[in-house]
Amino acid sequence: MTSKEKDKLKHKIYTLIFEAETPAGKVFDVILLLLILLSVLVVSLESIEELSYHYLPFFRFLEWTFTIIFTIEYALRIYSTPRPFKYIFSFFGIVDLLSILPTYLSLIIFGSQSLLVVRVLRLVRIARIFKLTRFINEGNVLSKALRASMNKILVFIGVVLLVVVIVGSMMYLIEGEASGFTSIPKSIYWTIVTLTTVGYGDIAPATPLGQMLASCIMIMGYGIIAVPTGIVSVELAKSDRETANTRVCPNCHVEGHPVGAKYCFNCGYKL
Repeated sequence: MTSKEKDKLKHKIYTLIFEAETPAGKVFDVILLLLILLSVLVVSLESIEELSYHYLPFFRFLEWTFTIIFTIEYALRIYSTPRPFKYIFSFFGIVDLLSILPTYLSLIIFGSQSLLVVRVLRLVRIARIFKLTRFINEGNVLSKALRASMNKILVFIGVVLLVVVIVGSMMYLIEGEASGFTSIPKSIYWTIVTLTTVGYGDIAPATPLGQMLASCIMIMGYGIIAVPTGIVSVELAKSDRETANTRVCPNCHVEGHPVGAKYCFNCGYKL
């Protein structure tokens, strides 16, 4: 095969695998998504003891079949892309690799095939395949809001952890082993469960002072739960306004263009 024929073949494979805009590429990606769903379903069914007992060889056969198909697909992506290393270390490249490794690792490490559920991450491609750009933009707004809120939330969690340690230590001194508070870590566990309003009920204070402190923690829990929600909501509204007043270049994907801009300030592409 000549160099020109190889380049032509690579281009055809690239168009089929990477380009969802073409009819053949869209069919390929839809079939791929169906195979991903079926493979995740097989892994889930295998975890059911009764089904695994009766159909384990069949499940393993399907697992290896899916893995071989995904391995061939992964190899073709590396072969056809003009920049293999960029694909290998991209988000999708890493997910594609992780989706096939567990089956091969199961030959060495028993039970590692359960990690195949990571294949569900490959369904992120559904947004690109079906042109759900509106949802992608909304996801970008949410991601931006979470990043902007991160520092405030970390400070807030730090304060909450400080309160949890102090209250847990107090409950250990007040209640003691007689009420099930056998250590400070276990008392801190009880404080976290109570503060988050989960309330498993495996440990409960018995003394009036302990019950009063527990009541304060329960009431405090409602306020603490609302704080991160408020922080993210403010940043979400701010991010939404900023996104509404800017445009994204379809060529280089740089954001921040005014609504009336005609050309991208980064690459000069006509908006």
